[in-house]
Amino acid sequence: MMNQRPPMTGQRSLPFDGPVKGVGDNFMANAGSFPPQQGPSNVMANGPQQVQMNGVSSQQDPNRYHPGFYQQPKQPLPPKAGNQFQGALMQQPSQRLSPAPHQPLNSSPTPTDQQKQQFPPVLQHQQPPMPGEFPQQQQPQSRPGLPPQQQQPQRPGGFPYQQTPLQPGGPSPYEQPQRPGMPPQPSRPMAQTQGQQPPRAGGANLTQQYPPLPQGHTSEHQHQQMTQQMSNLNINSSQSQPPSSQQPNLGSWPPQPSTTQVSFSGPPTTAPQPSHLGSQMQQPTNRPAGPPTMPSMPPMTQPGFPPQTSSGAPPMGGMTQPSMGRPNATQMQPMPGSFPGPQVSMSGPSFSGSGSAGLTSMSGPTLSQAAPPSGSSGAGMSHSGLHSGRRMYPGHAPPQSPVQNQPSGGTTGMASHTGQSMYPGAPTVGGMPPTGPGQHGMGHPTPMNAPMQQQRRIDPDQMPSPIQVMKDDNDTFKDSPYLTSTRGRTPPLVTSNFVVQDDGNCSPRFMRSTMYNIPCNKDLLQASSIPLATVITPFAEPGPSEPSLRIMDYSPTGPVRCNRCKAYMNPFVQFVDGGRRFMCNICSYSSEVPAEYFCHLDHQGMRLDVSDRPELHLGSYEFVATKDYCKDQKMPGAPAYVFMIDVSYQSMQCGMVRMLMKELKEVLDVLPKEHGQDASSVRVGFVTYCGHLHFYNVKGNLAQPQMMVVSDIEDVFVPLVDGFLVSPQEARTVIDSLLVQIPLMFGETRETETVLGPVIQAGMEALKAAGISGKLFVFHSSLPISEAPGKLKNREDRKLLGSEKEKGILTPQNTFYEKLAKDCVENGVGVDLFLFPNAYIDVATIGSVATLTGGQIYRYSYFKEATHGDQFRGDLKRNLERNVGFDAVMRLRCSTGLRPVDFWGNCYMNNTTDVELAVIDPHKAIAIEIKHDDKLPEEGQAYFQCALLYTSVSGQRRLRVHNLAFSTCTQLSDLFRCCEMDTFVNVASKQAIREVYTSTPKAIRENLMNQCAQILACYRRNCASPSSAGQLILPECMKLLPLYTNCILKNDILLGGSEMSSDDRSWLMRTVMSMDQAATVPYFYPRLFALHDLKVESSGLPSVIRCSADRMSENGVYLLENGISLFLWIGLQVDPNWLHQVFGVQTIGQVDIEMTSLPVLENSLSTRLNEIIRLIQEQRQHYLKLTVVRQRDKLEGWFKHFLVEDKGVNPVAHSYVDFLCQMHKEIRNLMN
Repeated sequence: MMNQRPPMTGQRSLPFDGPVKGVGDNFMANAGSFPPQQGPSNVMANGPQQVQMNGVSSQQDPNRYHPGFYQQPKQPLPPKAGNQFQGALMQQPSQRLSPAPHQPLNSSPTPTDQQKQQFPPVLQHQQPPMPGEFPQQQQPQSRPGLPPQQQQPQRPGGFPYQQTPLQPGGPSPYEQPQRPGMPPQPSRPMAQTQGQQPPRAGGANLTQQYPPLPQGHTSEHQHQQMTQQMSNLNINSSQSQPPSSQQPNLGSWPPQPSTTQVSFSGPPTTAPQPSHLGSQMQQPTNRPAGPPTMPSMPPMTQPGFPPQTSSGAPPMGGMTQPSMGRPNATQMQPMPGSFPGPQVSMSGPSFSGSGSAGLTSMSGPTLSQAAPPSGSSGAGMSHSGLHSGRRMYPGHAPPQSPVQNQPSGGTTGMASHTGQSMYPGAPTVGGMPPTGPGQHGMGHPTPMNAPMQQQRRIDPDQMPSPIQVMKDDNDTFKDSPYLTSTRGRTPPLVTSNFVVQDDGNCSPRFMRSTMYNIPCNKDLLQASSIPLATVITPFAEPGPSEPSLRIMDYSPTGPVRCNRCKAYMNPFVQFVDGGRRFMCNICSYSSEVPAEYFCHLDHQGMRLDVSDRPELHLGSYEFVATKDYCKDQKMPGAPAYVFMIDVSYQSMQCGMVRMLMKELKEVLDVLPKEHGQDASSVRVGFVTYCGHLHFYNVKGNLAQPQMMVVSDIEDVFVPLVDGFLVSPQEARTVIDSLLVQIPLMFGETRETETVLGPVIQAGMEALKAAGISGKLFVFHSSLPISEAPGKLKNREDRKLLGSEKEKGILTPQNTFYEKLAKDCVENGVGVDLFLFPNAYIDVATIGSVATLTGGQIYRYSYFKEATHGDQFRGDLKRNLERNVGFDAVMRLRCSTGLRPVDFWGNCYMNNTTDVELAVIDPHKAIAIEIKHDDKLPEEGQAYFQCALLYTSVSGQRRLRVHNLAFSTCTQLSDLFRCCEMDTFVNVASKQAIREVYTSTPKAIRENLMNQCAQILACYRRNCASPSSAGQLILPECMKLLPLYTNCILKNDILLGGSEMSSDDRSWLMRTVMSMDQAATVPYFYPRLFALHDLKVESSGLPSVIRCSADRMSENGVYLLENGISLFLWIGLQVDPNWLHQVFGVQTIGQVDIEMTSLPVLENSLSTRLNEIIRLIQEQRQHYLKLTVVRQRDKLEGWFKHFLVEDKGVNPVAHSYVDFLCQMHKEIRNLMN
């Protein structure tokens, strides 16, 4: 197995301890399902008493409001002249001047009969409602000249049931909405405010209202004054806040980690009254013109528009809203006793969709518009094009237009320690959701074709953004080198461009940990629910501007080691007794310094030669190994590559053999070599097979190659040793002749049955007979059904995938290939499989021989040279030219009190400590879980040392050492401050893949979700400042945990069902199991580039956008890649000039969707796009085959599958926002 738990017994002699190796259901954003929140009020310590309810504070009686009841205010509150802010609440906009000073705010003048005829139908209350009583309905008034209007259904709160928003293909959003049962109304143009996005197609036709204007103020003066005050308020909230009774004095507490707060405020049963921050977020728009009204007089309105209330006054009893759209947030006041709406504020770092300083610089779409940020491509797009294509695929309902004019405001009284930030747009988690366009209240069934998201549209822009996190991290480290000795700080993200300066700790390219403050005891670690694990990529390549590892030769004695634990000399050992002894940092044992290694110490206890010895001041370095580290006390020879080629009927017909022979002529010139070598030392050999095996003698002094046939496949043997493995430079003429003759010899073959097990066994025996290590390149095309060892049967059953019985077809059907892999590892032989199937080939079984030896599986289904030629050529060349280590053994040593317990990756475990790898390349990573077996010293240090013993491509035996030091901690807050998400994603995905072979899909999903909820609940309970239960609080270092957890749950490695084959599923699982963090992160959250607005004079990769269809537009072109797939999506409304420059065509219908690479044309745009794809290809282990997808083509469903922030086809594939809601629900359950 590739992911196996090592046996607890069965120690053997270890290569580092002795001289010789081997001697010894679907939750959506349905806020209505949450219980109502009745938490304690938040009473401020300074100033007058304030009551905080669901994020809104006001200087009122704390007993005035009770959730779910209506009460009349104790007394009317007159407005304060010239004061825009009262507490944290703003006066509401209106179209007339403020009332007279003697007029109560909760009253409204009685309109005249003539004015009443201009009003829309209203529901009038005879008297204010009693507590707990719903308003009484009356018959709506008829409008002159129009037929009577039907009575609107009523929901709790007294507001009418709203119509469903217009769908794509409906009336224009710039037309006056037509009312059912009424004659068409004339169109009324709607002006737009600069910087505001036009309404989406199909959205409710609503107009945002201006904030209230005090008398004598203009709109421009009012906006400038508000902006200045908002800027001051935002700065104050982000820097410091006065203490409150809800915020304890943290003076005696340890420093708190940075926190992200997502506000989940109470459910507004009426349109909430916006606070100052909410009004700032809502950009003013042009309101309908009308004659000014006099003070104390009712407002004059126009037909089709609702009457405007007094500034700051509640709405008139029984007043209704227009029949189309959601009640305008700036027009409707909350009824006494009702919940305020979702009031949110932002303090701290802003995310996509927000400008600098949080809110004051926002000029584009805001929370109320729920549109993409102005900086993202496709802002203001019409969804009728892109989203209408979803109707073509099961489970893809067209997304509804966002609810416009949704109130957004500021939240006061939040947790006040520095670094917290809260995200507007968070879902409501208690009580009844508001009823708006396309939404349904309690008792109203939801249409089956409408997603649950309609019940509460949440702006994803206000959720933690991975794109913004990556951008901020890249900006932090791009200008200065990262010093590895910095402790208590996480390294740069794998997506950042950074330069490492090794000054004691190894580079994060080699080793990363899930946490950089290690708990002192296991109880603290278990309480956090975060696994302590490290992911090691021991053969990773340094960055472009970083030096290669230093190599030291201490022959014949070898490197200095601890006499007890056998750890190697490193920068963290302490020299004592005048330099004659050293204290091991791993086990604290004092060992004597060899005489040839002795050096005096300075006044600080440092050796005088510390700068001359890399092992004393660098985190990573290499030693030349002595004979004590070699088999049979014999230095190894240069490794060899053996090419084993299937020449059966299927392989010949698909063109694989002919293309392979042509490519081998070129790639034999790029075999790996050491730095400074003129030519590679790697030797090559060739074997062909179908029902029999054919060995070839290609010795350089031969005129023609010689073929020897092995027909006994039950007990294979090697017919020749001399002449089988040769240097490509010495025997190039004979090799070229063989490559030409193979397609001719087997071109007319009719053999369809093949063998596989004997082929790999014969290749291993050939390398074993030569006494060298190496790699087998096996090019195979069909299920091995011939009567021979390793014969398999067809057991494909797609219906089992996704069921509780899926592990039956995902586990190997026999142990033959696992035993064969074990023999290969013992002889230092790795296996790479290149598969070309046209049918089921059982990757779950034959793949074991590749994954257990440290190899790789490449798969090209229904191979055609025109379709897969570039991909196959790129994969083969990259594999042959990269640096590789052979016959490797890796061990991780930890400080006393810690021990490795579990290992995941393409490796083999023969005991509990040694990771054996027949081959290791720069992209292979091993994840290791670590647990406590004793307490660690408080406020001390913990150390990891990884040692890799391997044979280089030149045949030299070497030791590569990586060291990593950590701080220890006794507080959960210190632990959460230094967690690393990239490593956590890698470890969590590999743990989940391991469980596939032993558990059920449902149990795996529940375990992942429970782990995510437990981590966030632990942080909320032990580290976060007290706050409302309606807020989801996330640790700053792990604020993307819900996103990545949802991406893992939705990925095909776990959720792949009958729509994919079991071979696809097994291949993905084995591929992910070997990935490092640099490949894992983009695989689970793909990169999406907008290409239609590309600047051709720019360089490097363009900026990425979030993986959601909401970020895309019909006139756009987007490139998506995840390290395995590469898509180019073209919208139907793309600029014809762009098509002409890139494809040489005029219309999208002329674009060839069968192409696998972009044409190279003589213009700057074509050159720039090809350069972008080339840069992406260079960053990936696999060559990415380009797939062109036109909007609404049949392949669009496959493309949308990778838009991971959207809801998937599978019912359990939640969208990002829905999963965040579900996590919040789980956290509240754990807290309760």
